[in-house]
Amino acid sequence: MSEYPGVKTVRFPDGLIWKPDILLYNSADERFDATFHTNVLVNSSGHCQYLPPGIFKSSCYIDVRWFPFDVQQCKLKFGSWSYGGWSLDLQMQEADISGYIPNGEWDLVGIPGKRSEKFYECCKEPYPDVTFTVTIRRRTLYYGLNLLIPCVLISALALLVFLLPADSGEKISLGITVLLSLTVFMLLVAEIMPATSDSVPLIAQYFASTMIIVGLSVVVTVIVLQYHHHDPDGGKMPKWTRVILLNWCAWFLRMKRPGEDKVRPACQHKQRQRRCSLASVEMSAVAGPPTTNGNLLYIGFRGLDGVHCAPTP
Repeated sequence: MSEYPGVKTVRFPDGLIWKPDILLYNSADERFDATFHTNVLVNSSGHCQYLPPGIFKSSCYIDVRWFPFDVQQCKLKFGSWSYGGWSLDLQMQEADISGYIPNGEWDLVGIPGKRSEKFYECCKEPYPDVTFTVTIRRRTLYYGLNLLIPCVLISALALLVFLLPADSGEKISLGITVLLSLTVFMLLVAEIMPATSDSVPLIAQYFASTMIIVGLSVVVTVIVLQYHHHDPDGGKMPKWTRVILLNWCAWFLRMKRPGEDKVRPACQHKQRQRRCSLASVEMSAVAGPPTTNGNLLYIGFRGLDGVHCAPTP
């Protein structure tokens, strides 16, 4: 200090001063050490400071099950390659993220650190290491506007297939168009996702199930059109078809066939209730509107004769 007044720090090339061999254990870089070698700062007390910048590439496990609402964690494990805990010790400090530049796809949640020691069979001394867990969360605005909302709207169009009249020729065309649109969105998701079989993304499961439902709706539409345009001279409807459509499907859809409700006549009097008895009900088949299949029979009531009402005691 007496020979060089005002000089507090001296810079030396990193090759002239010993420095610890701190490396990233789970590095995916082809050079393994991706740090840029800079000068070492040495002050008057002998304290050395070495701050090499670098771009680290690490191998991380990616879980895309909840895509695009997923949170990813990548661990960066640093430690000495050849020095044990008796020769070199590592002290952990909190990561400084004040200089972080926001990303349009990911949000940085935090970088917590943890110091640990590991023992190997070859040596008695421990080998300390510091592991930083980089936690990032995907931003869902882009995927919600470009994938989720269009898919929900297109899936809702599949319900309109059953609202179109049977004589309309656009029932099958609408169902196939919806199915092709979902296929395009499925291909877009497949291009974004990494090629992994560990977990199936939630959005891919949604697209697959929606495509199955839309495909079944197209099949049902074809069956409905087949029976609607049935040739009257082609024969009667099979018995199993009648059971499925008129019994099972009608019960499931809470529908009733024409003439299924029983006639329940009642006689009312202003002063007192009367007991009514139905003597006879004459029913006859009346002509209904012409149909294309000729398999329906329209039943109507022509009259109620012999209805007698007796007062109740």
